[in-house]
Amino acid sequence: MTDDLALTSDASRDPFIGDPPRRPIHRAWIVAAVTLGALVAAAAFRSSTGVLMEPVEQEFGWSRATTSGAVSLNLIIYGLTAPFAAALMERFGIRRIVTISLIAVGLASAATTFMTSPWHLWLLWGFVIGIGTGSMALVFGAIVANRWFHSHRGLVTGIFSAANATGQLIFLPVIAWAATQHGWRSAAMVVAGLALVIAVLTGLFLSNRPADHGLLPFGAAEGYAVESPEPAAGGSVVVQSPTRLAFSVLGRASRTWTFWALLLTFWVCGWSTNGLIQTHFIPAAHDHGMGTQTAAGLLALVGIFDIAGTIASGWLTDRVDSRILLAIYYGGRGLSLLAIDAVLGPDVQPGLWVFIVFYGLDWVATVPPTVALCRQHFGIEDSGIVFGWVFASHMVGAGVGASIAGWVRTESGSYHSAWLLAAGLCLASVFVALSIPKHRDSTDRETALSR
Repeated sequence: MTDDLALTSDASRDPFIGDPPRRPIHRAWIVAAVTLGALVAAAAFRSSTGVLMEPVEQEFGWSRATTSGAVSLNLIIYGLTAPFAAALMERFGIRRIVTISLIAVGLASAATTFMTSPWHLWLLWGFVIGIGTGSMALVFGAIVANRWFHSHRGLVTGIFSAANATGQLIFLPVIAWAATQHGWRSAAMVVAGLALVIAVLTGLFLSNRPADHGLLPFGAAEGYAVESPEPAAGGSVVVQSPTRLAFSVLGRASRTWTFWALLLTFWVCGWSTNGLIQTHFIPAAHDHGMGTQTAAGLLALVGIFDIAGTIASGWLTDRVDSRILLAIYYGGRGLSLLAIDAVLGPDVQPGLWVFIVFYGLDWVATVPPTVALCRQHFGIEDSGIVFGWVFASHMVGAGVGASIAGWVRTESGSYHSAWLLAAGLCLASVFVALSIPKHRDSTDRETALSR
């Protein structure tokens, strides 16, 4: 009997006998994969207008002002949609809003194949696709990361933030090939088909909250306190309209210095990336004697390094004070802008390679720490909408930066003053970022702080 018990005991310790079943993949990772797919596709939808612009102009005889006006409207709507999309997701759920947005993008892209007038272009490219892609901007990724992940939030946010560059690298060559080989209408239908396929996936696999499946966020321990909307005096939860919710959160957040600091720094981020470098790097390089194709290739490399830099920034955000990260990112960006005139020339010299690598790594590296600060200071429930307003300032900054840099070039004949102005703004952002109050992380629960 004793021997039998001993054998039983030994068998229970045998690593090849009675192994416990493998733990299933947490649903958070499935939701993250679908979210990443939607974000990557949305980046392709938004940037496809650059591929289709010239063929559309040639067919209809429309001016560059007409087509670029539609693209500008797309950028503005894209940015301003963010806080209201976040409020809609809080009110009606992530899955419903994202799926509807993808369907809208798909139908609008397909409808462009029937357009005959410039206002059709402005309505479809500018307004409908602007709203659709704006609803799947970085705000969408921030909400998913905050709701579904307790650990690795920064890393997941970094991966989501890299989706913009990834989408362009993966899908733009396909869209460009379709436009070149089969005409711009075929390319538009590729975009439409991709949007509708992703819409099916989000409808099937995207989930609103872990609690809907009886789960805790990934990495959360038992006893984790899940935030929920505050009840009214009578005990019932107050349900606000999305518009009222967006402005209500704005009103609360705007009473804190943290909000204004994030708004100002992200405004400078948009100015110094999308507004300045993305818009004016190629013509500025051409002013220094560099070929257009060479300059365009260097700008594409920025996108490649952007992917690595943003993911690395997400990893660092899980480990380092986000305020310090922002100070480092803006400081380095400012110093690099001070040097850009010295490294630009007819040929690609080592100094220019250093600029391209650094600016690529730094391009969207500001997103994970900015999202983390929104969550830490305003709570999980409000953080998506708060980041929506902050993201809107990013796109406004991009528009202002692009316009001022163009005006400087026209008036002075060079971009020198534009580089100096942007560098000064970035260096000032170092001190603004460091002025954000330190978050008291006393519990696992993310709570809004009154600051």
